[in-house]
Amino acid sequence: MRYVHDIARRKSRQIHVGRVAVGGDAPVAVQTMTSTDTEDVDATVAQIKACMKAGADIVRVSVPTLAAAKAFGEIRKQVGYTPLVADIHFNYKCGIAAAEAGADCLRINPGNIGGEKKIAEVVACARAHRIPIRVGVNAGSLEADIQEKYGEPNADALVESALRHIDILDRFNFPDFKISIKASDVFMTVDAYRKLAAQIDQPLHLGITEAGGLRSGSVKSAIGLGMLLAEGIGETLRVSLAADPVEEVKVGWDILKSLGLRKRGINLIACPSCSRQNFNVIETVAELERRFEDIDESMDVAVIGCVVNGPGEAREASLGVAGGYPSSIYDDGKITEKSHNADLVDRLETMVRNKLAARRAKEAGSEGESE
Repeated sequence: MRYVHDIARRKSRQIHVGRVAVGGDAPVAVQTMTSTDTEDVDATVAQIKACMKAGADIVRVSVPTLAAAKAFGEIRKQVGYTPLVADIHFNYKCGIAAAEAGADCLRINPGNIGGEKKIAEVVACARAHRIPIRVGVNAGSLEADIQEKYGEPNADALVESALRHIDILDRFNFPDFKISIKASDVFMTVDAYRKLAAQIDQPLHLGITEAGGLRSGSVKSAIGLGMLLAEGIGETLRVSLAADPVEEVKVGWDILKSLGLRKRGINLIACPSCSRQNFNVIETVAELERRFEDIDESMDVAVIGCVVNGPGEAREASLGVAGGYPSSIYDDGKITEKSHNADLVDRLETMVRNKLAARRAKEAGSEGESE
């Protein structure tokens, strides 16, 4: 039995972004954002579908112009029930057009939409369409007076900006929002979220903004988001990478899985390999990851190259292999067979798929009996 740590999550108000619940007792949702030109409908639809296949719960699409809002409406038609957030800045008419085109949420900063009349129109439109708003505060775009007050971005400046935007929505009696307060600095971001979490009960959208490329950005995001999530803070997240949005989704899931907050797909427990290995662990794991990409159901599979740590790890996983000549394959803690190392990948894939099929059949039988 693997060690399980239950994270006591912050109590928050629940909102819905399309079919996905955010906050309350809902699982932490994984988001990403398209990087295509929104007016290129085909490219944007293809990217959204790829992100959803990778496990995205929600996808954000930039709507900077009315032409983009029109394209958004066509995108909405082609991606079915995929929860879509329309990203709006400055032009309040784009927010209204996106809501009317089928957006499931509007990402705005009330302070840059314009005067109170324009804000009132956007809020009224969101209320009429029964969709929430996401307020996004960023260290790189703080209001001039807050910048002057604090001299430079810091956690208190981010929180003050957030509370200013929240106050605007409060005056319009609009409580259905989530909020993010992002910086590229890990400690500033974590400090800001901690402070804001203690003051409001709306869902918090986590992120380390402009985190960097695939490797460095993933590490920075895992550290910052991991710190907050381990404290129970955060109802949805986006890993912001200078990389394919599909990679953002994968990293987001890996963060949640490592904390036991979500389960999806095959969790490969693999050694880093050394001269003790009896088969090429790195190549084996890479090939298994490729073959298991289509699997959504969760299962722990240990791939250990030698007999030092191999038996212990393999016994704890649903399926596992401890390297040898031949290697030992474990099923639910017991050695069930030996395999030549050249056949390991094929054999493990077959066993994983058979085990999942048996699980599905058992669950279907249980449901039939309950009826």
